[in-house]
Amino acid sequence: MTRKEADTGGRSRIQTEKRGLILDAALEVFSQYGLKGATLDMIAAAAGLSKPNVLYYFAGKEAIYTALLEGLLEVWLDPMRQIDPTGDPVGEILAYVRRKLDLSRDYPRESRLFANEVIQGAPLMLETLEGELRALVDDLAAVIRGWSEAGRIAPVDPRHLIFSVWALTQHYADFDVQVRAVLGSEDPYAGAARHLDEMFRRMLEPR
Repeated sequence: MTRKEADTGGRSRIQTEKRGLILDAALEVFSQYGLKGATLDMIAAAAGLSKPNVLYYFAGKEAIYTALLEGLLEVWLDPMRQIDPTGDPVGEILAYVRRKLDLSRDYPRESRLFANEVIQGAPLMLETLEGELRALVDDLAAVIRGWSEAGRIAPVDPRHLIFSVWALTQHYADFDVQVRAVLGSEDPYAGAARHLDEMFRRMLEPR
């Protein structure tokens, strides 16, 4: 699992591996049941550890959940930070769309975990969403608005464009069962990449 790991703080290799094992197991449990439905017993069973062993590394399920979300947010925001304000506007936005779709393909459990947190009102992440995420979106919106005003892309509402990218890429992870039920054995991501590239290109290219 790709996530920003906290500093080991002098922990041994075995302790670090145990923490990673617990986080991976918790990801599976939380992505299915959410914070309220998950229990420490479920997480311990998925990790192949005893409940006291899990509690040796984390104070409770909320602490595990928070650690997962903090690491996930870094992974989720990184594609946005890679957008180059000096690059080709259409190319930069399309590359962002592809990076977000790749995240949905490669980290579907993480996407569902984040979706569950937001659906429940983001009780543990609201401060971060209103702070770090909003600031990053504001910065990117200013870049997109500048591109639009300079005629380098078609007129577009920057924030709603960003929301559209999130919705149209994360859908393939968050509603994976529905997507695959409709498509059958077809790989959803190859077709999604072509469709989203064409759709956003038509929206963004100056008229």
